[in-house]
Amino acid sequence: MSTQALRPFVPWALLALLVALVIALVWFVRWFRRRRARKALRLAVTAVGADHVIDALVPDGMGAGFHVDFLLLSVHGILIIDVREVQGNIFGGDQMAEWTVMDGAHRFTFVNPQSGLYDRVAAVKAIAGEVPVEGRVVFTRQGNFPKGLPKRTLMLDMLAAEFPPLEGEVRAVVLGQYRESWERVRAAVRPSAMKHMR
Repeated sequence: MSTQALRPFVPWALLALLVALVIALVWFVRWFRRRRARKALRLAVTAVGADHVIDALVPDGMGAGFHVDFLLLSVHGILIIDVREVQGNIFGGDQMAEWTVMDGAHRFTFVNPQSGLYDRVAAVKAIAGEVPVEGRVVFTRQGNFPKGLPKRTLMLDMLAAEFPPLEGEVRAVVLGQYRESWERVRAAVRPSAMKHMR
């Protein structure tokens, strides 16, 4: 093929290259923003604990296990955090089997996360012994509860108010008081294959 025959294809090749570069740049920017948001979420949650485990599989006593997004050693004992990133208005209640999300023209439901949280709390309590174990379903600010929050449900920015970050003497007391049970829990859990929060 002659050089003259190739000339009409050169602008199209450059255009295709430019489009590919723009697509790659858009993908990279989105990936970077998601990664940065995920890191900020991890830091916000782990800030309330003296120690933490992310994406753990807690044995259920029957040969299987429960995935836990975050296990934290907090001011109140061991804290389980189940993170939900749901966008839109969320309508849920303690007695409802499913919660509904309205996001513009989109509507969908998901299973009430409280029952799964109770199972996770029970599994950790079985390992921890006498140490208090609590759980919270934490929603990011992408979602909103216009009718109010159900029990054991928090928005991410409320977490530090209910479970203040541990510093100084309080941190030392909590570590001393709960260390043995916490280490027992840490030894019992395994990394989860779900890796939701990493």
